[in-house]
Amino acid sequence: MTAPITFYTHPMSRARTVRWMLEETGLPYDSVQLDYGTSMKAPEYRAINPMGKVPAIKHGDVVVTEVAAIVMYLADLVPEKHLAPPVGSPERGAYYRWIAFMAPLEQLMMAKHTGALGDPQSAGYGTEADVLATLEGALKDREHLPGNHFTAADLLVAAYVGWYMQFKLLEARPAFTRFVDLHQARPANLRSNAIDEKLIAEQQRAG
Repeated sequence: MTAPITFYTHPMSRARTVRWMLEETGLPYDSVQLDYGTSMKAPEYRAINPMGKVPAIKHGDVVVTEVAAIVMYLADLVPEKHLAPPVGSPERGAYYRWIAFMAPLEQLMMAKHTGALGDPQSAGYGTEADVLATLEGALKDREHLPGNHFTAADLLVAAYVGWYMQFKLLEARPAFTRFVDLHQARPANLRSNAIDEKLIAEQQRAG
């Protein structure tokens, strides 16, 4: 991996999950911190991500946006780290499944946040009861979702579940808290959090 990685971020955003993943890979990267409403919406950044949102990465000539896509892309850059199961393996299927499952979970959480829960027949998440039961069944008594070692799927699920429990949108069931606590204690996440918390403190001093 010779091309440089540029990471576009804000320390109070979903980009924190991508920084955790970058720290897991051990790959060198440069960070570009953007501000809401200004540099994040500037033409220069919209050329990277027309949505004007973070996170995004630029790896040589390749641009990747969206947290799940970035996490999977980075995992494939470091096969020696085993952050993604082998293609074609049963574990790879579970890896895709649980990464993708974060989409209906996030839809449900945002619907709860705005008070606009959808019709279970048409909403992608169906019912809240089904989402929580499915997630609890997957995490209960397990340390890893696909296989028996840490992968990007564990990272993404721990990050999202932890995020929504923090904001009281997701019920803190024992299976959820155990899984989150296990993976958020990883050294890469502790390093990542330290970086972002320092950036937040610097912003507060400057503001």
